[in-house]
Amino acid sequence: MKVILDSNFLFIPSQFPVDIFDELAKLLEQRFDPIILSTTNTELIKKAKRGSPKMRKKASLALELVEKCHLVGVEQSFGETPDDVIVRVAAEWKCPVATNDRILRRRLRNINLPVIYLRQKSHLEMEGEEY
Repeated sequence: MKVILDSNFLFIPSQFPVDIFDELAKLLEQRFDPIILSTTNTELIKKAKRGSPKMRKKASLALELVEKCHLVGVEQSFGETPDDVIVRVAAEWKCPVATNDRILRRRLRNINLPVIYLRQKSHLEMEGEEY
């Protein structure tokens, strides 16, 4: 199963004592392929170079986690945000997205896609259709 990871999901280990890959394995109870879209990777690189000092550190740690994921090249249309790309690709693949972004979670739920998010700063939970 493919699971698309959003940039802010990769920030979890720098904020809380949570191993996102172990937690995903526990939650999904099956083999999964953590996917990072090229647009998300580009967003993290920009934040690692030009963000606030705190953001640069979080983005650098997130980029280390990207190495454990499958990087998938995708096109980003003019005016399309990285979140728009995630919604489009997740809808095409009909796969869950791991994110803590409330707006993105709502957008995904509105098109009936499952969303994985951090609950109570300690574990992951999935809302939406179970796989």
